[in-house]
Order: sequence, then C-alpha cells, then structure tokens
Amino acid sequence: MPRIVIATLNAKYIHASLGLRYLLANMDAHGGAGLRAQTQLREFVIQQRPMQIVEELLALKPEVIGLGIYIWNVVETTQVVRLLKTLRPDIKLVLGGPEVSHEVEQQEICRLADHVITGWGDVSFPKLCRALLDGPKPLMKVIAGEQPALETLALPYKEYTAEDLAKRLLYVEASRGCPFKCEFCLSSLDKTAWAFDLDLFMAEMEALYRRGARNFKFVDRTFNLKVDFSVRILQFFLDRIQASPDIFVHFEVVPDSLPDRLKALIVQFPAGSLQFEVGIQSFNPEVQQRISRKQDNLKTADNLRWLVGQSQAHVHADLIFGLPGETLESFAEGFDRLHELAPHEIQFGILKRLRGTPITRHTADFAMAYDPQTPYTILQNSTIDFATMQRINRFARYWEMVANSGRFALGLKLLLEPGSAFNHFLAFSDWLWQTTGKTHEFALEKLVDLLFEHLTAVRGLAEYEVRAALMADYRASGARGRPQCLAELLGAERLAWPAAPGKLRAERQSRHVSQQAHREEIQKAAAAA
Repeated sequence: MPRIVIATLNAKYIHASLGLRYLLANMDAHGGAGLRAQTQLREFVIQQRPMQIVEELLALKPEVIGLGIYIWNVVETTQVVRLLKTLRPDIKLVLGGPEVSHEVEQQEICRLADHVITGWGDVSFPKLCRALLDGPKPLMKVIAGEQPALETLALPYKEYTAEDLAKRLLYVEASRGCPFKCEFCLSSLDKTAWAFDLDLFMAEMEALYRRGARNFKFVDRTFNLKVDFSVRILQFFLDRIQASPDIFVHFEVVPDSLPDRLKALIVQFPAGSLQFEVGIQSFNPEVQQRISRKQDNLKTADNLRWLVGQSQAHVHADLIFGLPGETLESFAEGFDRLHELAPHEIQFGILKRLRGTPITRHTADFAMAYDPQTPYTILQNSTIDFATMQRINRFARYWEMVANSGRFALGLKLLLEPGSAFNHFLAFSDWLWQTTGKTHEFALEKLVDLLFEHLTAVRGLAEYEVRAALMADYRASGARGRPQCLAELLGAERLAWPAAPGKLRAERQSRHVSQQAHREEIQKAAAAA
C-alpha cells in the first residue's frame, strides 16, 4: 500500500494531469531516495460521485493525500476533502494548484486541509511529504512553493503509461511562464518565461514517440517566442510525420509573431496534424492597453490570414467578452474582424476573475461584478449590464453548438452573411432563446429545423436555398435522422447515402481529414482544454 497518494479530478478522462506526473517524477530527487516507491498516482473525473472517489482513496490506506485543485474541480474536490476529513481525520491532506495558490484564507477547502502549497510544487511537495512521514513535523500550514532552476527538475514524461499514450491527450511543456502581463491571466504574475534544456526535452519527446505517443498538447503560453526552439520542435514532428501520419500537435502561439522560418515549416504539415490556438482576446486598442496586453493588431490579422490561407493548420482563435471598458458595439466590431479572417473556430469566452490575477484592479472603476462561485464569470460591469451579459452567455453556448460543431458549414454561411456576422448571430441567439427557452439538450434534427425556420421565416431567405444548404450540411454530418424541413428530400432517397469525398464531420479538427474515433476526441479535447 502506498504511504502517499497524489490525485486530482480531471474534467474528462481523456485529460492526463501533467502536474501530478511532475510531482511523481520528483519525489526521490527532492524528497529523498525511496519516496517515489511509496507514492501512487490516481486520477478521477469530476463526473464521479465524491463518495466513490473517497472510497477508492481510503482503500489505498495512505498516510498523506495530495490533491491538485483547479478552477474546474474545486467544488467537487471540496466535497471529497470534507468526506475524507470526516472519515479519516488522521490522514494528512495537502492541496496544491492554481486555484489554491491565491486568496487561501477565503476558501473552505483550504480551511479543511492540513497544508496548502502555493505556486510551484515540484520541490516543495516531496519535501513536505518527507517531513510528514519522517519528521520533523512542519510548523506552517501554508507553504510558499519553491521555484527551482528548471535543470534541477526531473522531467515527467516517463510517468505517462501505455494506456495514456494510446487513449489520452499528452500534455508537454518546453518552457514555463510568460513574459506578457495580460491581466486576466495567471501567467501575468510570472516575471518571464523559462525554457527547459532543449536537448533534454527533445530526448524525452523522442522517447515518447518511440513508445507510441502521437498526440501532443504543448502547454507553453508562448510557443513561438523563442524562434530557434520553435523551429527545432516543429522540425522534430515534421521529420516523423511521413512515417507516422497520425501525429497531432497543438501549440498556443503569440498572434503577432510569425517569422518566415516558422512559416517555412508550418506549410509542410499535412491537414489534421497541426493545431494552433491563437489568443486574440480583443481587437480594441484601448481595452488592450487597459489590461496590459501588447498586441500588434495589423500583424495579428496578417498572420491569421496567412495561417488560414497558406497552411493546412487548424486555427482556433480566442476572444473574451466582458473586459473592462469593452462595449457590445466594440466587441461586435472585433468579432466581425476576426470572423472575416476565417479561423476554423472562434472560441467565444466570457471573462473570469481567476484568483490572484491583476484584473481585480479594475473592479471599482468599471463596476466589475463577478459570480462568487466557480468559474467566477463576469456578471455585469459599467458598460455591459446583466441582461446583456446573459444574452452573450447564450450567444456563446449557441455558437458552440452551431458554429464550432462543424455541422452547419453552408447553413452558417447563410446565417452570418451579408453584413455583421456578430449581429446576425446575436439575432438568431435571441430568437432561439425566445422560441425554445433552453440552451442545452438540442437534438441535431431539432437544430436543423430551428435554423431553417429562422432563415426562412425571420430572415426571409428562399426556402429552396436554405433547404439545399441544410440538406448538404446534414448529409455531410453523417446523421441519419429526419428533420421535418428535410423530410421530403430525405424520403425521396431510397438507398443509404454514399460517403461524400472530404465530407464534413462534427468533430472539430476532423473537418479537414477523417480519423480514428479516439483521435478525434483527443483533438476536440485539445481545442477545449
């Protein structure tokens, strides 16, 4: 039985915790020989019942349990901690992770725990475990995590199991930290970005690849910041794609920096192998300056245009609604500008007040009111009232269902053109809410009928044109139901539909290539994570 268990609740099974694997890899290096052998890693998902999780943890009979706490799991993990302390108050509970690294005194989960490590835990957690097991007993409940030089850390990639490699999204990092100061992001607290030794990192990537890893999500905040590193990493994967065409790599990039050396490599990647997350957040210069975001909007637009038009990479662009001083009108302008650049997916986010972020300095001046419950979403501010914020929350949900699902390529084009794509979709969103009163649990067939009704009855488009577009979308989706608006056309087809060449798929990345089911899910997780 392990004396130490490290655990977390992931959002989905397909995610594999990089943080826990760092802890496991560094138990001996920073806690003393033999500690790794006494430690077991367990991962759960937030959909599991807390009682079931507690039962599994207690069955291991540990003396110390370390829990990774994040914005997506703090509510569920709080209940786990309550139960553990009720049933086995003698077990030492140690918390770590972004959600408990700030405002510790305000959180019930921190009050219940025995110890909380704020910030980096790679070194501090093993040291604390050694002290808890063998003494001397630590005096402090809250321990500021020690930030070591990266070369002193053992890399975690050997801790990925064969099942992880086969079925899960693998998180990797060539660097930590971020030199930028965007106030909505926890990385704004970093002084700079620190790069791991590239030779060692590439050796670990080679080892993962040889073990069969084919899906890599880089969690670096600024992958393209250090071009020499970026070039070498891209070349590594490019060299292996011919032998392993199922490779899939996800990077987060600085939007206004795309030198020719990177472009020369990016254009060589085939469809379905490369995904870029491009954080735009806002095109409003005043808002950018207010939140300390440095971004050349012209270069950003040029780079997006190049990525979409000249490469086969899947481009996932982010916008944030609710930033201080942003109005509905200015956001609409930015949304339309981004939509015209045609990224494959626009991730429409609502501002969240992450614990510890400097965005709180605008609370008084812009009357920023946030939901006190996770994920701490903005409720209203001085330029966006609560009713409007609710409209935009529904917009974001419907956008995910209709636009980002990939099921309505032709229907969406009819919906968003001509004129302002944002205003067209907002009108559809308002109508959809008034018509149905719900934002979830829409069957695809019902969505097809609703879109048909809106485009014909509200927008006044010709029925034959709308029906033809939706029929093509529906066939391409692979669905086999019978929307009412297409019943006559579908009834006329007596044979099974043939597979259309290059047909669209509902899954995000596989709009470009057809792939195995588990890989499609991995790519979807990479876009959402």
